[in-house]
Amino acid sequence: MFCDRCGANLQGPVSFCPHCGRQFGLAPPPVVNRVNGHLRNVAVLWLAYSALRLLPGLFLSSFSDWGRPFMDDAPFFVHGVVRAFAGVFLATGVIGVIAGWGLYERRSWARILAIVLAFISLVHPPFGTAIGAYTLWVLLPASSEAEYQRMARA
Repeated sequence: MFCDRCGANLQGPVSFCPHCGRQFGLAPPPVVNRVNGHLRNVAVLWLAYSALRLLPGLFLSSFSDWGRPFMDDAPFFVHGVVRAFAGVFLATGVIGVIAGWGLYERRSWARILAIVLAFISLVHPPFGTAIGAYTLWVLLPASSEAEYQRMARA
């Protein structure tokens, strides 16, 4: 082992350099940046998952318009139900894209929005449950809140 100040050869474990007097101590504990390490992954997953939620919304929305010949024998309320499902898919898809973009840009409001969406998506197996659980694991703890607020761009 050598002294990083004067370059002297040190014999065995020493607490200071006998030549220059530099004190050696334990290295400071590594700083764990759990949120910083996973935030980009969470943002990309929310963007991809939300884009996949937009596809059935767009399909059902267009199907409720041009699909009338296929649903002529259907009861009167079927068109309204199809439009309602399309609206839910589109709304959750757009809100998820906004949350993913906000997390990617480290906006202060995006953490809360992503946590709310994560709780909602827990009931949509398998992908919604996985992304919701991962998002909650990364963003929900109090230490994660403090770390995210330090990183957040106002």
